[in-house]
Amino acid sequence: MDLARAVPGDKVLRACVATLGNFDGMHLGHRRLVGETVQSARGRGLPSVAVTFDPHPTKILAPDQSPRLLMTLAQKLDAFDRVGVDLVWVIPFGRDFSLLDPETFLASLFGALCPVEMHVGSAFRFGRDRAGDVSTLGTMGARAGCAVHPHSYRAPDGGPLSSDRVRRLLLDGDVALARELLDAPFRLTGVVVEGDRRGRTMGFPTANLAWEQELLPAPGVYVTGVRSRAIAADLPAQGITNVGTKPTFGGQSTTVETHLPGMAADLYGARLEIDFLHRLRGEEKFASPDDLRTKIADDLGSAADIWGKTNTTKKDACLL
Repeated sequence: MDLARAVPGDKVLRACVATLGNFDGMHLGHRRLVGETVQSARGRGLPSVAVTFDPHPTKILAPDQSPRLLMTLAQKLDAFDRVGVDLVWVIPFGRDFSLLDPETFLASLFGALCPVEMHVGSAFRFGRDRAGDVSTLGTMGARAGCAVHPHSYRAPDGGPLSSDRVRRLLLDGDVALARELLDAPFRLTGVVVEGDRRGRTMGFPTANLAWEQELLPAPGVYVTGVRSRAIAADLPAQGITNVGTKPTFGGQSTTVETHLPGMAADLYGARLEIDFLHRLRGEEKFASPDDLRTKIADDLGSAADIWGKTNTTKKDACLL
């Protein structure tokens, strides 16, 4: 397989500074790695390029063990754009591609992009059977006149900084620490669809999200920030989001429902971005709807304190 054929003719570069990886979640380590790439490229007066793969390699190589991804491809491309990357090359990952040995892959990559520098994570592996590593990349890079710079980062708490750790935190409901590792709140996106309207009859109408991501935070009630063109505000609207099956009403399927205090707009069909800021509690089964109504009122009081302390700024806004 010739990788150069996957790049349109007007996109083949004669020189660039590149980074290579899966970048799921675009966590703090990814942002620093890509930032180093962009900064170096600008210093050299060259374009910066991010090379990534879709679908995630594990979807092809080990679908039964594939992790639930933190973001959609659209979110990943938007994250690259925010960091300032000039060009993103998304390589279609299929069975034939997975059989390329590391040397063949790199020869085609260098031929297509002609990088003078490459920045990668120190644990990055590539090629058939993950046989290629930073040492392989360095050896091949030296032959091609490309300097290879491996990077290793730790989380702000001194622990590991990885997409897998972020997944574990979200599955535990720890969206606050996940936010530190992501350098941004974990975000669900999707369209508001019709639900059972039970929240409206209880006095707390909700927007029922048909989410697009593979992974959801643990069941529970969360303080959230909500953005949408239907809301049209500079800053996120304050939301309180329930993830779960609504056991008080005998629910069986998982839903993501968000109440927006004071919001009277009809959001059916609107695209939303829901940022998870803090987990108030796990999902509970109440003895009656009245008990649930009382607890929701308490949740809103607790959420108000958290909204006041949350540093959500205009620079994070991205209306869909």
